[in-house]
Amino acid sequence: MDKNIDEYYIGLDIGGTKCAIVIGDKHFNILKKIRFDTKTERGYTDILDEFHYQIDKLFAEYPKENLRRIGISCGGPLDSKEGVIYSPPNLPGWDSVPIVEIFNKKYGVPVALQNDANACALAEWLMGAGKGTQNMVFLTFGTGMGSGLILNGRLYTGTNDLGGEVGHIRLADEGPVGFGKAGSFEGFCSGGGIAQLANSVVTDKLRKGETVDFCPNIEMAAELTAKDVAMAAKIDDPVAKEIIRISAEYLGRGLAVLIDIINPQCIVIGSIYARNEMLFKPHVDRILKEEAIPAAIEVCKIKPALLGESIGDFAALGVAIYENEF
Repeated sequence: MDKNIDEYYIGLDIGGTKCAIVIGDKHFNILKKIRFDTKTERGYTDILDEFHYQIDKLFAEYPKENLRRIGISCGGPLDSKEGVIYSPPNLPGWDSVPIVEIFNKKYGVPVALQNDANACALAEWLMGAGKGTQNMVFLTFGTGMGSGLILNGRLYTGTNDLGGEVGHIRLADEGPVGFGKAGSFEGFCSGGGIAQLANSVVTDKLRKGETVDFCPNIEMAAELTAKDVAMAAKIDDPVAKEIIRISAEYLGRGLAVLIDIINPQCIVIGSIYARNEMLFKPHVDRILKEEAIPAAIEVCKIKPALLGESIGDFAALGVAIYENEF
């Protein structure tokens, strides 16, 4: 038992493939982490029972009376105010699960719930690239385009947890489909969207008899991923660079809308952008100069997410710490 820990927080990260339990202090020092396979087919009650089993084991090392608060990060839809999870696509059977009430009754401490994009935004704001700002936008730019908004030093979730769903913004009349909408921000700026874009561009060029070094035939085009495109672009493949340019220009347009409306100090962008900033940044900067209010650009920094692959470890912990400290 670690007797030096006067108080600690628990973060629960609930995913469709993996779940995690993170114990940490208010300074984001991670004391212990436990991961387990979700195995969604067993149903939410069995999954929650595994959370309880693992947490109860931790109390042998970390005194239960020193637990301050629990934070939960989960994919939406959900109601953060009521503490209920509503049928996330990656968690079949999780229909109206009152998860905050369940953990509150079990452990007798305050419990907070946020969707995973908001949880990641809190982590980047409290200890990552947005630390020290009052107005920050976080964009996931991963499989999809999720976001979280920090406005005037507070997480903004909107009336029913749909605040900041910027991936749904339409940026063009047609284009890759994201968030159920062709030409959307998510369509152009997500892993799935870039894959669609690559398939379209490469197929068109191959049908015209042009050569595409990283994809020699049309059958392979349908299997292209954003990673394939980025790797080819890094070695100066012209077709890959064209695909990145299209995505980056729409990213710039989307950022210009956010800058003009929100006037943030910082926009933090994760995953694909963070790993490939040098490919995107020149195009983004050019579009921002054309599209956004100059005085607003001057006070806004576009930054790659700082926490990288570790962000999931800090996100749910950030929900617990934020609810307690702010």
